[in-house]
Amino acid sequence: MMKKHCLLLIVVAFAASHFSCSGDKRISSSAAVSAPAPVLPVPTAAQLAWHEMETNAFIHFTTNTFTNKEWGYGDESPAVFNPTQLNAEQWVTTLKDAGFKGLILTCKHHDGFCLWPSKYTAHTIANSPYKNGKGDIVKEVSEACKLHGLKFGVYLSPWDRNRADYGTPAYIAYYRNQLKEIFSTYGPAFEMWFDGANGGDGYYGGAKESRKIDGSSYYDWPTTLKLVNQFQPQPQVLFFSDAGPDIRWVGNEKGLAGSINWSTINNDTLYAGKAGIEQLLSTGSADGDKWIPAEVDVSIRPGWFYHPQEDSLVKTPEQLFQIYLTSVGRGSTLLLNVPPDRRGLIHEKDVAALKGWRQLLDEAFKTNLAAHAKVSASTYRGHVKTYAGANVTDDDKETYWATDDGVTTGSLVIDMGKNQPVKYIALQEYIKLGQRVKSFTVEARQGNNWKPLAQESTIGYKRIIKLDQPVATDQIRINITASKACPLISSVAVY
Repeated sequence: MMKKHCLLLIVVAFAASHFSCSGDKRISSSAAVSAPAPVLPVPTAAQLAWHEMETNAFIHFTTNTFTNKEWGYGDESPAVFNPTQLNAEQWVTTLKDAGFKGLILTCKHHDGFCLWPSKYTAHTIANSPYKNGKGDIVKEVSEACKLHGLKFGVYLSPWDRNRADYGTPAYIAYYRNQLKEIFSTYGPAFEMWFDGANGGDGYYGGAKESRKIDGSSYYDWPTTLKLVNQFQPQPQVLFFSDAGPDIRWVGNEKGLAGSINWSTINNDTLYAGKAGIEQLLSTGSADGDKWIPAEVDVSIRPGWFYHPQEDSLVKTPEQLFQIYLTSVGRGSTLLLNVPPDRRGLIHEKDVAALKGWRQLLDEAFKTNLAAHAKVSASTYRGHVKTYAGANVTDDDKETYWATDDGVTTGSLVIDMGKNQPVKYIALQEYIKLGQRVKSFTVEARQGNNWKPLAQESTIGYKRIIKLDQPVATDQIRINITASKACPLISSVAVY
């Protein structure tokens, strides 16, 4: 009896396989339905990992911390740099507890003072009182990051108000030598930050004059960046500047990404002084031919460096939460500056603000009401499970809902099973195959009717909708109203 049962199963399995392969439309095969073609451009693996980091920290620390300046002139004596309680692990653990995934350190700001003992200049930590000239803050921070699991990034200002040779070819050799020192000694680094400030008045070795350079050609960026990649071939370094090439500036320092935010842009249209450049940086371009997502840089204080008079002006947890919504919640990554004080510690006011912010985030996004909820889709690709609506609530970032080619609209109904108060709705596209959605709406079921909650534009890596007031509902409907190609939604979360 057992043998006959097994034989029957084999025959049935063979028949099903035979009918499927022969094109019987009554039997769907996911293998027969191809995945959507990518909508170019798409992110590299390194860019995708950067998106998933979501929040990173900036650390501004140099002689400015002790002279109470934002931009040092370049004539500051290394003797002024004297943190007496510096603790890189306090920086890193404070930031990790707040949820940051990476840290970018200003190894050299415009004043030219180096936080490591560079062998190419005397304007370094080696000639400061810190640890009797034996200190190396770049090393301390990079090692603390490795110890506590944060990724390490570097800022090395291309402008140097201390150097007598700034503006000449000799300075480019100097700058590249320092890049080699940093990446060969303290790497790997996940991101390299290039400031847009280049040229102006400075000390310049005693010349005390204003110098101008052609930012588009002076540094020979293609050669410089190629060299950096040779210094650190793996993992890939992502380069940030106004125009990328890997990450672009968002166009402001307010913590605001555009309500329309494409990770795609044409980087040959980005250069300083162009009319409307800040708006373009904020929104990106739907028809952009490069994947260059926006990074939102903003400081927890009014200034980028620590100033004691700003101790009462640290952003509140509520302000930081709002910044999260207008950065990560609009498809960008947040880079929040947290400047250490003159002791060499993150100030108690900043620590308290970060703790409060983390608590708000944990409370708001603790319970996903849509986790593994039933989903009804207006349509799905090839009517196979691989692309069904249930993929948006399965907590698997590699699965997604998709429509057939040529179908650029569609709806998803998330059934939470019972009436519950809803305050936030978070959506994510499957950006491995490109950013697609141009517009969408969100509705909540109220009795037999659907109440409009939001009408928005792009989604990208992530879009968080915050409702003015919580709405009690058992079902949320997402309507994709326009898309560049068949929409691919990997996640819908409800809080």
